[in-house]
Parts: sequence; C-alpha cells; structure tokens
Amino acid sequence: MERIIEGKKITVNEEGFLKDFSEWDKTVATVLASEADIVLTPRHWEVLEYLQQQHKDEVALSIRRIGKSGVLDIKEFYQLFPIAPLKTATKIAGIPKPASCI
Repeated sequence: MERIIEGKKITVNEEGFLKDFSEWDKTVATVLASEADIVLTPRHWEVLEYLQQQHKDEVALSIRRIGKSGVLDIKEFYQLFPIAPLKTATKIAGIPKPASCI
C-alpha cells in the first residue's frame, strides 16, 4: 500500500508501518506522530533514535525491555506515547511492529 506524505511516496503495510526503513525521515515521523495526536519533542526524538538503534542491533523490543533500558522508564514511555506506546513509537520510528504488540 502506498501513501504520499509531504510529496514523498512511502510504502506501508495494512497497519500503516513502513515496509522500507530507507523511506523514513523526520518529516514522515512528524506526520505519523501528528496522526497519533503526538507533537514530537527533543525527548521523543531521543526515544525514536533509541528504538531505531535497537532494531538495527536486532534486539527484540518490549515494554519491559524499554523500562529496563536506562534510557527511560515505563511511566515516561506512556507519557510520551499515551496510546499503545510501543506500537505507536515503532510506527513513528519507521521500524516494524514488534512481535510483542498485538
């Protein structure tokens, strides 16, 4: 499935996750975040970069692992991404939905 974001064509799956990370950029992230009613702050960007790095390192993401990461605790994660935090954050980060998400 294709979408156009700010004139850029991206390919997403049926849930809206990018199929190709190379299509991700900060504009795409900002639009995806706004669709989730999130305004990205510098702290959001730090978390998104952390998630992307974990994905590159092939680390299985879960709420529990993020809470133990030392990057942020679970409470802050829910404050930054209030609805379905892991699913929402990974979608905005341009990485696949974690297996731990429904």
